[in-house]
Amino acid sequence: MRIVTVNAWGGAMYDELVAWLPDVDADMLCLQEMTRTPGLGGWTHFEDDHRQLPQRADLVGDVARTLPGHVPWFTVCDSGPVHDESGQRHQEQFGLPTYVRAELPVVAQRAAYVHGAYTDHGDAWPHSGRPRAAQVARVYDAPRDRFVTVGHLHGLRDGAVKGVSPARRAQAERLAALVDDVREPGDLTVVCGDLNPLPDSETFAVLGRLGLTDLVGEADTRTARYPKPVRHASYLLVSEPAAVERFEVVHSPEVSDHRPLLVELR
Repeated sequence: MRIVTVNAWGGAMYDELVAWLPDVDADMLCLQEMTRTPGLGGWTHFEDDHRQLPQRADLVGDVARTLPGHVPWFTVCDSGPVHDESGQRHQEQFGLPTYVRAELPVVAQRAAYVHGAYTDHGDAWPHSGRPRAAQVARVYDAPRDRFVTVGHLHGLRDGAVKGVSPARRAQAERLAALVDDVREPGDLTVVCGDLNPLPDSETFAVLGRLGLTDLVGEADTRTARYPKPVRHASYLLVSEPAAVERFEVVHSPEVSDHRPLLVELR
């Protein structure tokens, strides 16, 4: 069973992303920074007080059309303004989906906010403090006659703080509770995504209480598209390291300002 996670950066590297996704052949694909703008396709322009980015209007749908053999599940974190190529304004929905291969039975799933609550930002996106949701799905891995619980999230951007903070600890506690609520005794458990802390963050101690071990550690999970010096963002944790056949921080191709993480389970 192959699980892949990457922050898709709103589709800023859309051509590279959709060319790579069929080749990577994930059974479960966990994506962050994904967009859906009802009634609109193509490209939009995103802007907050720190950055401007090209985005896909409906990256959730774009990926679904690229992977017709997968079933998408999308959770909206917040909404705000974008402009299409003619300059017309639209309200974009921003969040995270999980795509599951259709042959893989999903027997339980739950999404919940781990920081803040759904917000429509109206006229302007804030840079920090935006709400964050997490998704957790429990699937049946028939070839191995076992259940696997997979959770992912896009962790909060807490100003300049990527280490210890009350908000980050609360987020970790809520995430751990969500995962524990969905999984059953004996499940192989995976938690992944753009968690956003430093490798020594207390986030990992909180998740460690679920028996989860981080596979990323100090590895650089950013690509050349990311200019800042702190290179830690994405992580992948498992409950049974011995069940890992292969783990990779994918360096090539580059499909975002984040490097994808790939795990194959025995």
